[in-house]
Amino acid sequence: MKKESFPLTARLLRALMIFQGISGIFGGAGLIMNPAGEWLGLPLAWLNGSPFSDYLIPGLILFFILGLFPLAVSYFLRSPWRLPWFAALLTGIALIIWLTVEIIIIGYQTEPPLQLIYGVVGIFILILAILPSTVKYYNPME
Repeated sequence: MKKESFPLTARLLRALMIFQGISGIFGGAGLIMNPAGEWLGLPLAWLNGSPFSDYLIPGLILFFILGLFPLAVSYFLRSPWRLPWFAALLTGIALIIWLTVEIIIIGYQTEPPLQLIYGVVGIFILILAILPSTVKYYNPME
């Protein structure tokens, strides 16, 4: 069975994964290098009542799980293999979980509206991953 060409939905999924990866790397690096959060304008007071005394652990999670991982996945999304598609789906889920936990811990922050922006990114990653043309490209037997 001949594979179809790289569909627009898969291209958009890959673009969002690249965006998420770059964002996660820069945000995570900023928190790792400055765990007090000052460089990114994040007050330590937001962490009151959380398991964290500073932003180092959240920065590491952001850097590796929501930065390097999606960037690596985006590289492999060009190929019609099932594993990168599944990893992209997991990235969307991880991003939604990350934001949900963040909102529970620090509350919903409107300035800057990063929670809203990345919530939309996470939802769009999930939607693009489950659209029929995307699923067909990465799972040709279905």
